[in-house]
Amino acid sequence: MNDSSWGAPQGAGHWVAPEMQGAAAGPAYDVHDAQQTRPMPIVPDVPDAGRDAEDRDHRDQGAGRLSGGPLFRDEKPQEPMPTAPPPPPPPPQKKRAGRDLGAAIGVGLGLGALVVVSLFVVKAVFVGVIVLAVVVGLWELTSRLEERKGIKAPLAPLAVGGAAMVVAGYARGAEGAWVAMALTALAVLVWRMAQPPEDYLRDVTAGIFAAFYVPFLATFVAMLLKADDGPQRVLTFLLLTVVSDTGAYAVGWRFGKHKLAPRISPGKTREGLFGAVTFAMVAGALCMQFLIEDGSWWQGLLLGLAVAASATLGDLGESMIKRDLGIKDMGTLLPGHGGIMDRLDSLLPTAPVVWLLLVLFVGSG
Repeated sequence: MNDSSWGAPQGAGHWVAPEMQGAAAGPAYDVHDAQQTRPMPIVPDVPDAGRDAEDRDHRDQGAGRLSGGPLFRDEKPQEPMPTAPPPPPPPPQKKRAGRDLGAAIGVGLGLGALVVVSLFVVKAVFVGVIVLAVVVGLWELTSRLEERKGIKAPLAPLAVGGAAMVVAGYARGAEGAWVAMALTALAVLVWRMAQPPEDYLRDVTAGIFAAFYVPFLATFVAMLLKADDGPQRVLTFLLLTVVSDTGAYAVGWRFGKHKLAPRISPGKTREGLFGAVTFAMVAGALCMQFLIEDGSWWQGLLLGLAVAASATLGDLGESMIKRDLGIKDMGTLLPGHGGIMDRLDSLLPTAPVVWLLLVLFVGSG
């Protein structure tokens, strides 16, 4: 085969086909050269000055919108809106008692009249008043225990045993009261056996506590009445307790700033306790001097101090019970006061204290 049939040489080592020799086209296509061709560098476009300035204008306008600046160049910046002045503080409100004071005073006067009439007419009538208060107090306490905690303290043996305790204390003194208390506790244990054994220990414990807390402590009022000057002793006991509560309320409401026991009773203050002690000591001195035979004013000072302490502790004790139960009052029987137990809270623990001190000062009578 003749080499010329493949075409004439075109440079060293390269041949061109005969049909392409006479072409006047551009440079010949070479596979080898194409494989070794370097890629062209990418040259960024150079924006023109007009578009760059326009982009800057758009960015500036956007920033102006975000920052609150002017939207257009010839637009004046908006001035901030004037803020409204804060509202004036509300005028200070006067302290309020928190209860219907008129109803509380009316109910208190009515109860006081009932006590005085029954106390100085026939002693047995006043014993009946004590029994009635005990039974109603037990009903309130056991009802709240069942409503709030599901504790079923048996009311029937408590009511019968409580009435027996008061009568036994009046007739037989401390010995009769203790025997009646023991029999009442036994009756609670037996009565609860008629129900399923679940929560038996819880229910009878609550029943025995109720028997001690309400009727047994109230028995000391009947024991005060048993003395020859029993009405005067009971009146002294009632007056000192009421005066102590009144002094604590009046002074605490007017000057109270430092809490006495905020976790138990946020309304009680140290200033109120000082008022209770002061009022009770003055009233004690007057009562021992003019009501109690063979009594002395200095004994009244000690008696008033003890009454203020026991009345305050009794009030705090019932506040603990009510906080545990999650209630404000034990009942609604007495308008402005709550229930009977809300009036007996300071009287019940004070009764044995007054009975014991009067026995030590002037004898059992």
